[in-house]
Amino acid sequence: MKKIAVIACVLGSVFSSQAQKLNEVKWNVLNTIVNTSVELGYEHFIDTDQSVGVDLFINDRFSYFGQNKKEGKYKQFNTNSVAVNYNFYFGGKDGEHASGIYASPFLKYRFGNYKHDEKIGGINQRVETDMNSFILGVGVGYKLVKNDSFTVSPFINIARDFSKEVVDEFSGVEINAGINIGYRF
Repeated sequence: MKKIAVIACVLGSVFSSQAQKLNEVKWNVLNTIVNTSVELGYEHFIDTDQSVGVDLFINDRFSYFGQNKKEGKYKQFNTNSVAVNYNFYFGGKDGEHASGIYASPFLKYRFGNYKHDEKIGGINQRVETDMNSFILGVGVGYKLVKNDSFTVSPFINIARDFSKEVVDEFSGVEINAGINIGYRF
């Protein structure tokens, strides 16, 4: 009888752990549409209300500064980024872990350059800004979960850039927003 009880407990724990999805992949569809950049993310849930994550930004830009390839008005970002974050979830529907309002402190590293035309002595010259920098910030959002599998999450981030070159060219504070679409497994 003890063996049957032990086997039942083991099987029960295996099936209950399978019911709770532990990973999520996501894509920021808004940045792809607005900035023609790709933002992909991965989240690993360490509890029903906490997760750690990593995001990859391809063709990352500073906030929503535009690009232009016209001579005399040339502005081009050649940057990528990697960010790590820790997410805290505050509520959501019963039975759906890691949903509802969340806060997400993060550390981001951007690398690459920004080239633009600047008038120097009345002549347009191409100037390059080194965009390599550490960025510290926090984001807030709301995650909607369907069947503990599909997610939609609008969010907004505010961050501080620690590169003197970037701060001199743009600003020390950067804002980013988006809508992540995700899948849990």
